[in-house]
Amino acid sequence: MAENGRRRPWYLRVIPSSLLGRLTVVMVLGVLVTQVVGNLIWASEVRQKVSTEALDAGEHIGGSAAAALRFFRSLPPNYRPILIDQLREMGGTRFFVSVNHNEVPIQRIKGSPLADAVCARIVAVLHREYAKLLDFQVGFAWPDGLPVADDGVTLDDLPDGWVQNTLVVKPRPAPILVIQAEIEPGNWLYLATLMPDPYFMESDEPLAHDRIVLLLITVGVVLLLSLLVVRWMTKPFAALSKAADAFGQGMPSVPLPESGSREYIKTARAFNAMRERTQRFLEDRERLFTSISHDLRTPITRLKLRTEMLDDDQTRAEFHEDLDDLDVMVKGALQSVKDTDIHENPVQIRLDKLIERLVDGAQMAGKDATFAGGPVTVFARPLALKRAVGNLLDNALFYGNRAEVLVTQTEEQVELTIRDYGPGVPEEALPSLFQPYVRLEHGRASNSNGMGLGLGITRNIVHAHGGDLLLANHPRGGLVATILLPRGKHKAMVSVDGAVY
Repeated sequence: MAENGRRRPWYLRVIPSSLLGRLTVVMVLGVLVTQVVGNLIWASEVRQKVSTEALDAGEHIGGSAAAALRFFRSLPPNYRPILIDQLREMGGTRFFVSVNHNEVPIQRIKGSPLADAVCARIVAVLHREYAKLLDFQVGFAWPDGLPVADDGVTLDDLPDGWVQNTLVVKPRPAPILVIQAEIEPGNWLYLATLMPDPYFMESDEPLAHDRIVLLLITVGVVLLLSLLVVRWMTKPFAALSKAADAFGQGMPSVPLPESGSREYIKTARAFNAMRERTQRFLEDRERLFTSISHDLRTPITRLKLRTEMLDDDQTRAEFHEDLDDLDVMVKGALQSVKDTDIHENPVQIRLDKLIERLVDGAQMAGKDATFAGGPVTVFARPLALKRAVGNLLDNALFYGNRAEVLVTQTEEQVELTIRDYGPGVPEEALPSLFQPYVRLEHGRASNSNGMGLGLGITRNIVHAHGGDLLLANHPRGGLVATILLPRGKHKAMVSVDGAVY
């Protein structure tokens, strides 16, 4: 919402206002950032390790393939099939070998940068170790339906004994490295083998689906425990808030239990001590002003009676004037306490209806008062708020002859303005209007019986509702009194002595 006419930055509007919400956001972001950064670092290290091992393995396989190609090229063509059959029966070789008259087309695995890098390393080794090759092809393929001969024979058609010691076909097939080289015109040697880590391409993707699921489960459990801990830590402060709100509204409340964390115990003790001091202060103040009513009025009356026995008329008149001033001050102080210390519970009230009744009463008395505004609901003490608005309306009608009342509202507050058409107030005198017994020349001339307490009482009542009272001169003449009240039951209430709860 707007603060001093400016909107808060977006990041402040996103952050929750409650302690529970802010701690939850910090815990959630902390866990997520830690998990994400940690797993990214771990995944990077795993990829680097797998890449290094795979490229080293490609270097060795390339050398072994070059040696095998030289060996088979050195044999007479008629002996090659015989040797291949013996190797298949005996087993124990790195490569599955077959001879063909043409290159066997295979469906290569695509989309794996690491597999492409290994193939490139093997190609480089073959170029370096056996440059006499006429042509060769290197690539990875899946064993399912993999052709091994130019006559259409696939890996699935071969006996298990021929491949079980060389290739992994069941139960979890692994990618097969196929090297085909033309050692002589019209003679192609077919070599198939596995990497030392047959599933190296899976290792290159450490954040696989199952890994991500495990990560999410871990993060979820940690966050759940964090939220439970945060809620356990902040729950006592919610009880503190409720107790403070109830005490601030004058409702009966019991002392907070002094148990829990060390910080909360200190806070609870401080609150209980403050509650006791405030309650004693209110009780002492009530007793004090009750005593004033009895102890001051009686001697004032006696002094007035004794003044009547004075022979000097001028002296008697001066005494009467001083005693009348003293009597007015005592009555004003008592009236101020009586008007601000209204014991009632706040409830939801229709502010527009309350104002309409006040305006209707003024109009029936022949006063010029108008009201404009739609339905507005506030959480307030009805009698106290009625007295505050009534004071301002009476002042506007008494000193300004005419009053216009307007009510508007926003998401956060209600604004009530009362404008009169009087002479206004000097700018330098506006701050002093709320002080007790302060009356300007226009006010004394219009109403000699006033005591200058109405605005102070009104502001105390408005402050007790968590609002504010502002005074300003209208550009076209007259004084404008503005009451700002928070909307909703969740807003703070304050006691009449100014303590915020």
